[in-house]
Amino acid sequence: MIVRKLRLERGWSQEQLAEISGLSTRTIQRVERGQKASLESQKALAAAFETDVSIFNMEADMTNQLISTEEEKALLYVRDIKGFYTHLIIYVIVTGCLFVLNYVRSSNFWAIWPAIGWGIGVTFHGLNVFEVFNIFGAKWEKRQVDKRMKRNS
Repeated sequence: MIVRKLRLERGWSQEQLAEISGLSTRTIQRVERGQKASLESQKALAAAFETDVSIFNMEADMTNQLISTEEEKALLYVRDIKGFYTHLIIYVIVTGCLFVLNYVRSSNFWAIWPAIGWGIGVTFHGLNVFEVFNIFGAKWEKRQVDKRMKRNS
């Protein structure tokens, strides 16, 4: 998470960080998702951020936590929102193409059915992300964790 925080503080995209550090975008994505970076990758990232390599090892040390719990929750929430908007944009583009294809190629109005089906999925995705209703929210997660802990005790 420290890599994401440092990258966002500078206003860089993952692609820009990859170019600056000489790493692949895929490596940046993996490190931001929590995979341990190799020493060479840590050195490249430290050079890109103009910091010491030890900052990446401090992330694992809970006593020197650089990202607060609130920041981590906010970052995860923003990632969820980004995922929803990506889903929504893909839905609009694909269903738009289906409607154009339907108009050009067929006299039957079939494009509405995939649009409705996928639209229901996009709607529920949005309702979940923006917590309009959250069947599997924090209370549910806490109950499940408590239940599992009691079972394993």
